[in-house]
Amino acid sequence: MEKLYIWLTPIWVLSVGVTIGAAALLALWALLYLVRRPAADAMASAVHEGVLQPIGYVVAAMAALAIFAAPTMPVSAVMESLGRLTAVGPKVVQVTVPANSEDFPVPLVFRGEELQEYVIDSDEDVAVNTEEGKGYVDPLVLVEGGDQYRWTPGSPTPRGFDEDVTTLYVTNETASDSDFTFLAETDVKTPQARQIPIAAVSVIGLFGIYFLIRWLAPRVSVIAAATAKETISQPLFALLTGLGVVALVAYVFIPYNTFGEDVKMLKTSGMTTIKVLAIIMALWTASTSVADEIEGRTALTVLSKPVGRRQFIIGKFLGIIWPIVLMFVVLGVVFLACVSFKVVYDARESSKTMPVWTECHTEVVRIIPGLVLAFFESVVLAAISVAVSTRLPMLPNLIICGSIYVLGHLAALIVKSQSALNEIVFVRFFGRLVSTILPVLDHFEIEGAIAGESTVPMAYLGWALLYTALYCGVAMLLALLLFEDRDLA
Repeated sequence: MEKLYIWLTPIWVLSVGVTIGAAALLALWALLYLVRRPAADAMASAVHEGVLQPIGYVVAAMAALAIFAAPTMPVSAVMESLGRLTAVGPKVVQVTVPANSEDFPVPLVFRGEELQEYVIDSDEDVAVNTEEGKGYVDPLVLVEGGDQYRWTPGSPTPRGFDEDVTTLYVTNETASDSDFTFLAETDVKTPQARQIPIAAVSVIGLFGIYFLIRWLAPRVSVIAAATAKETISQPLFALLTGLGVVALVAYVFIPYNTFGEDVKMLKTSGMTTIKVLAIIMALWTASTSVADEIEGRTALTVLSKPVGRRQFIIGKFLGIIWPIVLMFVVLGVVFLACVSFKVVYDARESSKTMPVWTECHTEVVRIIPGLVLAFFESVVLAAISVAVSTRLPMLPNLIICGSIYVLGHLAALIVKSQSALNEIVFVRFFGRLVSTILPVLDHFEIEGAIAGESTVPMAYLGWALLYTALYCGVAMLLALLLFEDRDLA
């Protein structure tokens, strides 16, 4: 039971965020139902008919986990930290303490137990306390002029502040005014609670993007929904998803013989598996829903209705993206659970001290940006596959996109290589040409972050999203140009 609590708690924390996001969506839908019932009915119909329904099943399963596993989880600690998220962060105050002053008040609010580190700087000797009347008699902190007083966890200097603080009282008995600066960094006792609002916003954003596209481009959305529904109903989708689940679970028990680095191997293998399966699904869907419909004259029937060629291509592209989203949601949840369990499993197999749940949470959080980058890579290749499918059937599409996948990962290596081979003018020119024209898929790899046990920063994800959007835009423009004069008759 203890082992279950350890590895399941990180998934429970994410499930709490997913539950909050789902509850917010239900509240918004209920409000819309009261104000404008036809629009609410249309939203409910869109959920039942599109890809949001299976995603909703995953959300419901995580909500059930959040509710039924709560009695065994650290609910009070997590919820308390969740409520304190807006109250923590950097605390900075700069004041001038008059000469010969006692108990000069400096307003500053923080909790002593939430201190991560702090620095006090003063150009005169001062005594700092949280109660009046103490002064130099019983100071919490005594700062010598010109020397910084710094406290960090594990430092020999005492922390001093243990209770809730609303005001600092600074005593300056020197004959000169003192420029007093207090800089502190505070964080909640359970920082893992920060993932809860991120998970909630992610759920709301996913559903919101779907409904926004449906509202802004209804015809495109209809084509996308039909394509996504047809793709999900195909046996290949279930086969690839099931294969991914089996592979991810099997990776947990495979002995990698890496002397304590098995978790890193699981991360790398799992992300590659999910990404490759999603890319295979995208290439196959692009070939069957675009190339086959063109060859089978089905596209001509669709375009005979009030649907333009641009709407047809963009709708097909979105219809390919939604099944990829579903695959990443399903396999991603399984993958995160496997990574969390692997930490406990390795500790047991290696006869190590049983880890705490925060260690499992750290490994889980580090892998989420990798899943996001793998999704971006799948979207880029899906866009290229759609462009190729406007002119070529499945087999050439697979060969071309497979070659782009390989070259996209090798281009950066060729350009950066310092070997003698790179000194050849043609090789250097070819590497730069490939890295300019083809997508640099190496941008979406995080093996370096996994090896260094570091987290991918949000800024990097933002630049990767921008790169993905720009390249997909170029690919869609190429697809429209190739499809514009394509003879469908």
